[in-house]
Amino acid sequence: MSLNRVAVEIINIGDELLYGNIANTNAQWMSEYLTEAGFRVLRHTVIADEQAAIVQALQEALQRAQVVLMTGGLGPTKDDVTKLALCSYFNTGLQLHPEALAHLEEMFRLRGRSLSELNRQQAALPAGALYLQNEKGTAPGIWMQDAAGRVVVAMPGVPHEMQHLMREKVLPRLLQTFSIEPLLHFHVKTVGIGESQLAEQIAAWEEALPSHIKLAYLPSFGQVKLRLTAKGKAPSQLRQDIKEQLARLLPLIDKYVFGFEQEILEEVVAALLRKSGKTIAVAESCTGGYLAHSFTKIPGSSAYFQGGVVAYSNRAKIELLGVSPQTLETEGAVSEATVLQMANAVRRRFHADIGLATSGIAGPGGATPAKPVGTIWVAYADAEGAKAALYRLGNDRLFNIKVTTALLLDWLRKKLGGRASRFEDFFV
Repeated sequence: MSLNRVAVEIINIGDELLYGNIANTNAQWMSEYLTEAGFRVLRHTVIADEQAAIVQALQEALQRAQVVLMTGGLGPTKDDVTKLALCSYFNTGLQLHPEALAHLEEMFRLRGRSLSELNRQQAALPAGALYLQNEKGTAPGIWMQDAAGRVVVAMPGVPHEMQHLMREKVLPRLLQTFSIEPLLHFHVKTVGIGESQLAEQIAAWEEALPSHIKLAYLPSFGQVKLRLTAKGKAPSQLRQDIKEQLARLLPLIDKYVFGFEQEILEEVVAALLRKSGKTIAVAESCTGGYLAHSFTKIPGSSAYFQGGVVAYSNRAKIELLGVSPQTLETEGAVSEATVLQMANAVRRRFHADIGLATSGIAGPGGATPAKPVGTIWVAYADAEGAKAALYRLGNDRLFNIKVTTALLLDWLRKKLGGRASRFEDFFV
């Protein structure tokens, strides 16, 4: 069965999704994960916790797709009706599954609790179903297959439980069940260049790509991920073809490339800091601690991250960082002079090799004609001195905070040597 014929539909079940109480992150994650593996996602459907609605959605999806993946409705309460819907569609009934029951009993024992009759019912699965043990929670994964070979998988709606089942149980079994056309993805991560500018810079290279290699632009906050997808040849040849294209691409955009594949900017900067042996401290105003979080989210960051100050008010800038009151009066908090003083001061206060600082108008308020929303000053200080840079970003507060952080991390990355890895490292 070729790639174009292995179609998947995703059904996400839950009133909370329809009411807008929570975002449907499961569909996005599942689609990306399945696409990476070579499957073709046809449709997302979100439905209520109603047995008839689930059965109807399942019937319609199986007219279009060979695989239907469902999330939600597997809990112990009365509104969890996914298993009943599966029984209705497959014309079967529920029966207690010994392995599922043993798993539940062990999980409750480890938590110091006894298994209630309500929770015991989570071990009841549709007759004929394959039990997929969920090591991350109590709701099981359920695999069912009809006479035509079409597959239906039900998983819990809790994201980390679903993702665990997809990685460890569902995708490996899908790949055993269906013959997938050889497919290879490779990601190039860039920062500090917009999607349109990046496209212009590599237009000639993109135009010359062979027909079996496609390029996708995947922008996010201050970053653009380039995804190269090769298919239709033997895996070894696809790897070689991707390597050849990367060797042509990187010289065109090298200064914007911070990493590859699953690398994230924060991890790349962390690796460079560890390699350099340098320490860092941050002084933040407009980013409100987000910059510090970008360092401390990485395990082991205490080896290089000394600390930070969120000096949001002018008083805090004066008392905690020694910013000159005269500077704040004449130049303003959002100014080159202010961030330079902040970066130098936080570096001294924490005895760090490097100091970073941010001050700006994240929005939506606080703007003046001279300093509109999105006016951001940042600074970098080390033993050789301090420099500042001005960014003019957008009107969205969260966008401004995240992009400022990404651009300042990129500045630090370049100061520390650029990249921690080579694309060849991913083809060993």
